[in-house]
Amino acid sequence: MAITASMVKELRDLTGAGMMDCKTALAETDGNMEAAVDWLRTKGIAKADKKSGRTAAEGLVGVAAEGSKAVVVEVNSETDFVARNDAFQAIVRDITKVALTTDGSIEAVGAATYPGSSKSVNDTIKDAIGTIGENMNLRRSAMLSVGEGVVATYIHNQVVEGLGKLGVLVAIESTGDKSALTQFGRQVAMHVAATNPLALSAEEIDAATVDRERAIFIEQARQSGKPDNIIEKMVDGRLRKFYEEVVLLKQAFVINPDLTVEKALAEAESGFGAPAKIVAFARFALGDGVEKAESDFAAEVAAAAGKK
Repeated sequence: MAITASMVKELRDLTGAGMMDCKTALAETDGNMEAAVDWLRTKGIAKADKKSGRTAAEGLVGVAAEGSKAVVVEVNSETDFVARNDAFQAIVRDITKVALTTDGSIEAVGAATYPGSSKSVNDTIKDAIGTIGENMNLRRSAMLSVGEGVVATYIHNQVVEGLGKLGVLVAIESTGDKSALTQFGRQVAMHVAATNPLALSAEEIDAATVDRERAIFIEQARQSGKPDNIIEKMVDGRLRKFYEEVVLLKQAFVINPDLTVEKALAEAESGFGAPAKIVAFARFALGDGVEKAESDFAAEVAAAAGKK
């Protein structure tokens, strides 16, 4: 029997399984839709993939470092209960370690071979969905490295070693003492966790973001009724203040607010024994940017009771 695109779509809508899995299921069952659903369920595909439509905004962030590089990954689950599960924690820990052997991109990490297995990280996660019973996904990963220097790490709200709700990497280039660099880098990482800067330097801020802020400042300044030359100075002043609030190097250092991060680094150089430069940072807050589905608990209870 010829398998049509509409048949594949119908099976996908019924099961949430992938297109190729649906096509294979229909081919194996001579186009019988009910049998194809059962075929997918037997293979465990429908169970896992149908769950993939549910929002996964809980989970864990993991960090790991080796030599002059470090990685941060986020693996999501649907509930915090699963995030506290030993099996889930082991998966996130293993994925974080595997990420160190890749270039840190999400594609490379997902395709990497999971420790002690012949399967990829992505396939291992898919298997775990069926075992643990709720949706999970490798959401993002990042790697920072330096030629000389350190990449310091920090986990906030640590659940177990290397795993928590917020992970930060800070890369510092220097030929100085690595122990001193790591200690200072960890302080900067804690600062990043607390302040969530937009960028390392003003030049790295997206131009559209700057234009949007400038437009707001111009409109605010115009409401003062001041002449254009004064308005221009007011806008420039507010932009400087904006940079001080969102640019890492310009922010007041949380460890010593009398200094900016940039000045704190300069003062710390004597302890390093060499000049140093913060070259990059990465900050992963669990579920950041994920829209969690809102539910009406009363409506759910009523529905469960068979009420309208």
